[in-house]
Parts: sequence; C-alpha cells; structure tokens
Amino acid sequence: MPPAKSILLICAFVLSVVVPAGAADPRLLASLGKLDPQTRLEQVCDLAAVNHIGVNGKLPKPDRAKSNVITPPRHHGDTIEGTGGAFRSGGKWYAFSFKCKTSSDHLNVLSFTYHVGAVIPKSKWPEYGLWD
Repeated sequence: MPPAKSILLICAFVLSVVVPAGAADPRLLASLGKLDPQTRLEQVCDLAAVNHIGVNGKLPKPDRAKSNVITPPRHHGDTIEGTGGAFRSGGKWYAFSFKCKTSSDHLNVLSFTYHVGAVIPKSKWPEYGLWD
C-alpha cells in the first residue's frame, strides 16, 4: 500500500474513534443522551465495534454488534471490557473480545481495541439471542 494511502486510512480511523458517536445523526446522539450511563457506554462501544471491525478488509463490515452476548462485559468507570461480545458480518456471527474507553459522558469513544474470535455456530444462536 502506498504511504499516502496508509496515512489517509490511519487518519480516517483516528477521526472515527474520537468523534461523537452520533456525529452523523443528531437524533442518535439525542437518543443516546437519554440512556442510563452504563447502557449508553455499552451502546456507544457496540457502535464503535460496527465501525471498526472489518476496516482491515478481512471480513465484510459488520451490520450489528453486541457487547454482552456470551458473557457480560466488565464496567470500570468510562471503560468497558469484555470477552463475550458478538458481531454479525456477512450473515455470520463471530465472537469477539474488546476494550473500549469513552469520555466521561459516554458519548465519545477515545480508544477501541478488539480481537475477533471464532464463528458462532448457528445452533448456538438461539441460546445467545442471535438472529439471521
């Protein structure tokens, strides 16, 4: 990849992490503001997962992510960490672990790291509340 293209991709990634979760849609930002702080933290980090997983091109961009599918995440102030998340990409659900840090109002993602796990077998979907 040419250096200029790499720099553009890095800038796009950094900008997408530090902008408000609802920057593209003021209605989403207003809705998030009405949630209790823990739920808002989870929702904003779920949105970060959708926006960042698949950016590397190894998987199609997810259309859905949930931080609390297999096991509940751990909340530490403005940070949420979990090993039991799931996201849907290309019609399949994948397990993932993650760490997401937000601003104190839980509306801006400051950092998001993740690791993609295995495909979740369709036979497990009902148990985890997943769908087609």
